Amino acid sequence: MNQHQSTDSHDLFLSTIAPDMEGVNRIIREQLHSNVPFISQIAEYLINAGGKRIRPALVLLMARAFGYQGAQHQMLAAMIEFIHTATLLHDDVVDEADLRRGKSSANAIFGNAASVLVGDFLYTRAFQMIVAVNDMRILPVLSDATNLIAEGEVMQLVNVRNPAIDEKRYMEVIYAKTAKLFEVSAVLGALIANASKKEIEAAAAYGRSLGIAFQLVDDLLDYAGETNVLGKTVGNDLREGKMTLPLIFLMSHCEESIRKTIRECIENHDEASLPFILEAVKASDALDYTARKAQDAANDAAQALSCLRDSQYKETLIKLSTFSAERNY
Repeated sequence: MNQHQSTDSHDLFLSTIAPDMEGVNRIIREQLHSNVPFISQIAEYLINAGGKRIRPALVLLMARAFGYQGAQHQMLAAMIEFIHTATLLHDDVVDEADLRRGKSSANAIFGNAASVLVGDFLYTRAFQMIVAVNDMRILPVLSDATNLIAEGEVMQLVNVRNPAIDEKRYMEVIYAKTAKLFEVSAVLGALIANASKKEIEAAAAYGRSLGIAFQLVDDLLDYAGETNVLGKTVGNDLREGKMTLPLIFLMSHCEESIRKTIRECIENHDEASLPFILEAVKASDALDYTARKAQDAANDAAQALSCLRDSQYKETLIKLSTFSAERNY
């Protein structure tokens, strides 16, 4: 799928919930206000930098798919975007990233200390927004999720420069640091619509599989994408010593000489070997394998929706699962 087709698919699922998304954007603008102008400046920089808005869209779509007619799902969607943005601010500091969504990252402009502290502000503002919704079912779901996401980030950090990471460990990390927020986004939409326990479990399964598909494609595109399309530097994972699925696959299917080069590169930060390893990944079946795993996860997501009644929102959720595996940005 080319960039134009991917963008069309993205716009299609957003158009289904356009009025709701306008409400979310209004709430985001209101909730970014702070008596400390510098906080608002940094937060607005990242919020306004773009992004797919997949996670808040997931809250909105799932709520509507279960027949919700109120407006509180908009507050929940805005809250999810704040949590996601906070994780991005912290991630870019940890990764020493200089690009985010095609623009200079917040830490590159404002510094690491400010980015971390504003990330903390967004986290705490998100929990203030939970209080405003005044639904006690939401707090345990979200508090457990944010704790697991933080654990996932630490797991990824301690796995850096460890070439022994296998696929099982990798999948545990991407569930915690990425898929969990997708899962909780879908669950919140179902909860606010008073869905049944079975329906909430189905929403969780959809979000979890969707998030796994998204992360797998992210990791694939880090080897096969284009910087000007992705909005971030290609090859960063390898450069930072992260063992993602394409490299894990190559490590278990290549000659010992290549395996030795990868180990030395990961352990010793040997940048001279990066072009060779990038080409070795592309020449192997690693990217095809990762793409198949992403497609399997996307199929699982679509299958999880079988208990939902037919609607434009269910149809859009199915299209979103397809987009998750086929996108190129």
